[in-house]
Amino acid sequence: MIERLTEIKKRFDEITKLLESKEVMKNKDKLISLSRERSGIKDVVTTYNEFQKLEKRKIEAQHIIETDKDEELIEIAKDELDEVEEKLKKKEKELRNFLSPNNPLDNKNLIIEIRAGAGGEEAALFVKDLFEMYSRFANSKSYKIDVLNSHPTGIGGFKEVIFMVSGKGAFSNLKYESGVHRVQRVPVTESGGRIHTSTATVAVLPEAEEVDVDIDTKDLKIDVFHSSGPGGQNVNKLATAIRITHLPSGMVVTCQDERSQHKNREKAMKVLRSRLLDIKRQEEEKKIAEKRRNQVGTGDRSERIRTYNFPQNRVTDHRIGLSLYKLEAVLNGVLDEIIDKLALASKKE
Repeated sequence: MIERLTEIKKRFDEITKLLESKEVMKNKDKLISLSRERSGIKDVVTTYNEFQKLEKRKIEAQHIIETDKDEELIEIAKDELDEVEEKLKKKEKELRNFLSPNNPLDNKNLIIEIRAGAGGEEAALFVKDLFEMYSRFANSKSYKIDVLNSHPTGIGGFKEVIFMVSGKGAFSNLKYESGVHRVQRVPVTESGGRIHTSTATVAVLPEAEEVDVDIDTKDLKIDVFHSSGPGGQNVNKLATAIRITHLPSGMVVTCQDERSQHKNREKAMKVLRSRLLDIKRQEEEKKIAEKRRNQVGTGDRSERIRTYNFPQNRVTDHRIGLSLYKLEAVLNGVLDEIIDKLALASKKE
């Protein structure tokens, strides 16, 4: 463990020097890449430094106990040794957690795509509920939300909403949300008071930087059109909405929420890069899955992962058999208990 920590600390010092060099400061991609790498190992280096200081205090206390003849000083040193050894155990545990296998994407920002499934207008309203749930969770973590594209419905729901969540550890916290979310409740549109089941699919994609995915502009077909709102009416007189088709994969991305063609294109490219990175990531994870089946599921959007039952005030995560009778709190963005248990199950696996 010490050997690995020494390597990490050495790399941290190397990056710190590189970030001060003129060569790196002129190269935006390199600057971003190194800054993120440094940020990713900063906590472990800080903890390791604290661990080393405690080790030094332990050696000093042991030296006094073994060599000093002052009984009072020896007693103080013994108390110091007990305290230091207790702190060292905690620090060692923290360091082992840092060194356990981590997803290299955990510190990335992410893009969440929520789409209405079965259930018509009620499913669209459920998409809105999920969007608000993630927005409130993001707010509680001081993450930033930026809507990239949306298709609202006439009664206040969304056929689809795509948004970015930015902040340290954002992907780490929300990576388990991919899959089918199911709601059981009496719809606003239902006059008979019968309970309906509706669904929405959630896809969680790590944000892809230009350095992560290389896209040749020759492989893109870009169309410009008029933005439209609920009911199909044109929102802007100017054609500012963007549709990008990635010819090799056939993938199509549209963005119309901004009034600027340039901003819509920029946001559409973010979604396209992230989707292509996600395909690459899923291919890699399928290879790993042949050897190890993850206990908390594959993250496939066809996999039913969670049910929100309004009559029973219950949220059930089917992957780990967890039921919480605090539906209102969960929809208000209090997701920590679910996220922690999913992370623990994944770590154990």
